[in-house]
Amino acid sequence: MQVGIPKNPRTGSPLVAGTPDTVTKLIKLGYTVAVESGAGSESAYPDSQYEAAGATIVGATEAWQADIVLVPDAPETQQLDMMKSGSTLISRIEPGNNPDYVDALAARKITALAMDAIPRISRAQSMDVRSSMANISGYRAVIEAASHFGRLFTGQVTAAGKVPPATIYVIGAGVAGLAALGTANSMGAIVKATDVRSDVAEQVQSMGAEFVEIPVTQESADGYAREMTADQADAAGVVYAREAQAADIVITTALIPNRPAPILISKETVAKMKPGSVIVDLAAANGGNVEGTVPGEVVVTDNNVTIIGYKDLALRLPGQASQLFGQNLVNFLKLITPEKDGELVLDLEDTIVRGVTVTQESTIMWPPPPVQVSAAPATKPAAPAAAEAVEEKAPSPMRFVWFGIAALIALAIVFTAPAHMAGHFTVFMLACVVGFYVITNVTHALHTPLMSVTNAISGIIVVGAVLQLATGSIAVLVMAAIAIVIASINIFGGFTVTARMLSMFKRS
Repeated sequence: MQVGIPKNPRTGSPLVAGTPDTVTKLIKLGYTVAVESGAGSESAYPDSQYEAAGATIVGATEAWQADIVLVPDAPETQQLDMMKSGSTLISRIEPGNNPDYVDALAARKITALAMDAIPRISRAQSMDVRSSMANISGYRAVIEAASHFGRLFTGQVTAAGKVPPATIYVIGAGVAGLAALGTANSMGAIVKATDVRSDVAEQVQSMGAEFVEIPVTQESADGYAREMTADQADAAGVVYAREAQAADIVITTALIPNRPAPILISKETVAKMKPGSVIVDLAAANGGNVEGTVPGEVVVTDNNVTIIGYKDLALRLPGQASQLFGQNLVNFLKLITPEKDGELVLDLEDTIVRGVTVTQESTIMWPPPPVQVSAAPATKPAAPAAAEAVEEKAPSPMRFVWFGIAALIALAIVFTAPAHMAGHFTVFMLACVVGFYVITNVTHALHTPLMSVTNAISGIIVVGAVLQLATGSIAVLVMAAIAIVIASINIFGGFTVTARMLSMFKRS
């Protein structure tokens, strides 16, 4: 089948649905690829690179008439009219917000697959275009903030005086928020973040940021945040206001699918922020999280607070955004091209495929069945009263018998040994007690490295056993030989396991 990559139908967007790198991967899947002339020019991918990758450069009509059409954004109706009946469109469509557009696709018998409807499950992460674009937006948000901030992010001590680091507060620790945290932290800023999901605290801390808790928690069943109640919003707003007024830069990322963006920062809070502060509203395309945001523009308030409301932050890095978007498409096409023979197979039993299928020729498939991607921990049912009353099973009497036998053997060895060995037994017993408490207090994560230390101890055993080989006693000779064998196994086995552990941290 032929894959067509026309110019992006969205006016002013430099993105392209395939790069020379992803075109090569599509060809390996068995497809032939036709790229409209100039489709990648605004992302710095000239036609010559596509030709070198194995694609054919064609006109707009031929690109739109391919069996499978890849575009970043939903085509206009006049472009849909150029597509063949029975062809497949793979794009961002937002079917939940465009029911008339879904009808238009079905009327033209076009099978439409919405990449912005990829379910948020682990298996689909490599295909999630929302996450890819959010990642770029989070990075770019920090760059835009830095360009308007007018001061250093990192703290410095210079001959001219001390420069304090900037404080950045991020509301929302999703993909965009985490990307912003990592970027700001790498630039030397003091970074804080808040999220309604308390389980992301570890992710925030892993990016070098401080997690600021709010008295509101939510559990998501579909991977996205839910709208808060009025009481929850008021409680969270107190924290938002306090942290925003103390910060130099605020980045908001709260979005709810198919709903206007919730207001998180009020005009009153903006009015109390420090002059020169910057707010980057990543939800500007959906109305914004900040009162005073103007979608697509940068505004400066009366108290000199800059509010950046760009709707196209990912588009400001078109080369990288096109590469990630194209790779998402390749990963999805790998799923629906199981034989790598260039033949598209839509298995509607697959959760991912069913989730993105908007229309199948003239049949409207939207909306798909809900997908449960995460949930709050299930409450364990109360144990029956009878079960609570069951007594623990008594230890087996044989356990005490074996303990008694071991104790008698130990006493026999101590009393029959030469008198000068009494001190050695004392040291041995103390070593056992100390060793037990030391080892049991070592975290399990360090047990494998601890094996290297025990190897050294085993080396001492080998040396001692070798020294006993010259005693002439058969019993001592046998015991020394056994000691050498067992200690050697511990040494070589321990070093082997340790070497395998260390190899996991080496670059391939």
